[in-house]
Amino acid sequence: MFENIIKNVTRFISLSSEEEKIFTDLLVCETIPKKTVLLREGEVCQFEGFIHKGCLRAYYLDDNGFEVTILFAIEDWWISDIASFQDQKPSNLYIETIEDSEIFMLNPTTKEKLLQEIPKFERVFRMLVQRNLFTLQNRLVNTISKSASDRYLEFIKVYPTIPQRVAQYYIASYLGVSKEFVSTIRKRLATKEK
Repeated sequence: MFENIIKNVTRFISLSSEEEKIFTDLLVCETIPKKTVLLREGEVCQFEGFIHKGCLRAYYLDDNGFEVTILFAIEDWWISDIASFQDQKPSNLYIETIEDSEIFMLNPTTKEKLLQEIPKFERVFRMLVQRNLFTLQNRLVNTISKSASDRYLEFIKVYPTIPQRVAQYYIASYLGVSKEFVSTIRKRLATKEK
């Protein structure tokens, strides 16, 4: 059951069997139906979650009330509102399951206990934050410097399974384009592949 999360963590640190047990005992496994909002704007994020199964997205509402997807998270990824979780301040984000999902959760108390009992986990969370920052910086550069078509190609390179798993309007909101544009470019790419 914990094989994937242990594999994820041990990319950064080694764990003894005793440390693995301490870690897994602190995790809470949640089975969450699709279309469940785990975090709403204005709430304080109380989880850092590792996705064992499923697909989630984080988004915000723009000034016109439209959803703007800022990230997708699938198996073997972590999801949270890092700023809200860390500072225990209200979030600007929504986090929602797109598919039925199984997530291993840490809350602020269990994460703090984990860091006290196994201090080397600081490295794990530092590496996750660095990966998250890299992803967001890369996305920002792509948004500013690339055409919508190139952004879509970059998107399918980073998230190769997402287009088969989520509605086109989610992808469109991530790319900042219309769902019609996503449909058109997908058809154009499918024609090229033939």
